[in-house]
Amino acid sequence: MKISRHKYRAQPTTVDGIRFASKKEARRYSELKLLERAGEIRDLELQPRYPMGTDADPVLIRSKGYPNGRRVTYVADFRYYDTRDARVIVEDTKGVDTPASRIKRAFVEWQYRIEVVIL
Repeated sequence: MKISRHKYRAQPTTVDGIRFASKKEARRYSELKLLERAGEIRDLELQPRYPMGTDADPVLIRSKGYPNGRRVTYVADFRYYDTRDARVIVEDTKGVDTPASRIKRAFVEWQYRIEVVIL
């Protein structure tokens, strides 16, 4: 019997009943919860989604299961308001930053005029 492993050996971890893709992401969530309780950040969101393109002209990926295409969406790990800097922060925890993730992130940063912080 073959044991399946994550492509980059990330170990799924559960914190507060929430399943995270890796220990690193779960650890960051715990840190952000502490910052939220201390009042340094607020409005913590998990898995914020950023659809690519516009409603009238979405970016699509065609595949065997989606011959007409499905919309490409960038999903970050966290988004929150930093009360110290008075700005919204979008974060992504990465063990391995692949060329595909860099391209998607660059497109989203350009389209939404945001900066995605990589940890």
